[in-house]
Amino acid sequence: QVQLVESGGGLVQPGGSLRLSCAVSGSIFSAYVMGWYRQAPGKQREAVASITNGDNTRYADSVKDRFTISKDNAGNTVFLQMNSLKPEDTAVYYCNVATRLASWYIYWGQGTQVTVSS
Repeated sequence: QVQLVESGGGLVQPGGSLRLSCAVSGSIFSAYVMGWYRQAPGKQREAVASITNGDNTRYADSVKDRFTISKDNAGNTVFLQMNSLKPEDTAVYYCNVATRLASWYIYWGQGTQVTVSS
């Protein structure tokens, strides 16, 4: 049973920084993608950033050069460093793990609220 637990959300002023963490418990396959998604009120969930087991990263255009995704060597924790935060970054942020053997298995965390406001 794979479980994801996010932490690190909160209230921050525009221009500030936050670091989200996602602890992954349980076994995942050696091929995986870990990612962060977000959902703002009244909007669809969108992909923010992802990192593969080979450390390849991808970012949404809206967060490039401001957010950085990383993971620990064991692949047990994935991080999202968010700098220069803007009010439009306000959303619930969800951790996601997709892992593959013969087929893909998808897991989600419960989400953590990030609010950017003065």
